[in-house]
Amino acid sequence: MATRLRITALAVAIGLVGITGCGAADMTKQASPYAAAQGAKTVTLSVQSWVGAQANVAVASYLLEHELGYRVDTVQVDEVPAWDALSQGRVDAILEDWGHPEQEDRYVKDKKTIEPGGGLGVTGHIGWFVPTYFAKAHPDVTDWRNLDKYADQLRTPESGGKGQLLDGSPSYVTNDKALVENLKLDYQVVFAGSEAAQITQIKQFAKQKKPFLSYWYKPQWLFEKVPMTEVKLPAYKEGCDADPKKVACAYPNTPLQKFLNSTFSKKGGEAADFLKKFNWNTDQQNDVALMIAEQKLSPEEAARKWVEKNETTWRKWLPKKK
Repeated sequence: MATRLRITALAVAIGLVGITGCGAADMTKQASPYAAAQGAKTVTLSVQSWVGAQANVAVASYLLEHELGYRVDTVQVDEVPAWDALSQGRVDAILEDWGHPEQEDRYVKDKKTIEPGGGLGVTGHIGWFVPTYFAKAHPDVTDWRNLDKYADQLRTPESGGKGQLLDGSPSYVTNDKALVENLKLDYQVVFAGSEAAQITQIKQFAKQKKPFLSYWYKPQWLFEKVPMTEVKLPAYKEGCDADPKKVACAYPNTPLQKFLNSTFSKKGGEAADFLKKFNWNTDQQNDVALMIAEQKLSPEEAARKWVEKNETTWRKWLPKKK
């Protein structure tokens, strides 16, 4: 492997494990000095606060450094400001986007400052979940029309006399407040503030075998530790979520996408080529995410362990030698 080229900014990604949550401060104005650096073997990646996104960046960073000899910087930016930073060249790539059509229209179609980088290979799905032990005891809870029947059991001090629907951060892709209102449910959306805080609460509920209703998403390693069953919301149909205030349907399945700054996409050389080819599946992402979040390995160490065992996968991402 190439000589290890590590910069202190990679510690940002390590530190994120303890502060996960899309509610983190906007770092756009503190972007990497390497972003959009012409002719330099440097790459700046936007790292989202949830651990699956950290897994993407950890493996991509490790291979860019060790196999291709790049210096990699990471910048934590909330989901929507990350698009602004990418358009401005403050970061070079976003490796996991869950769907932001307004930003795509503005930056990809109109301004052409951002280009699609291809699919990540992982399909994301957001939904409402209850612990499987509660679903087995009360099978009808998995139909949204029966949720009010269990509102009293799902009440918490934070939910103001209503059942609690636990969310992560207000900056996540979420329709939950509109769903509760439009479906006329006796529930209150309560934000934990971050993925890490939400995981902590879910684990506490599970340890005590208490019922809970939570916004959650796949892929996510926590399903291996706390089995959860999805509540069926009104079926998703194309366009049913077009008006954020009138949403009354389930979340769609979303093939997660990568996006690159347009200049970087054209002039980023081997790094841009590599990031366009970076593509793995849900199980592979979860393997790395589990090492980071549950086994408490640093992102770099988790990436190293995964890379050592999966050469047949990542070797295909590397540019062909001329």
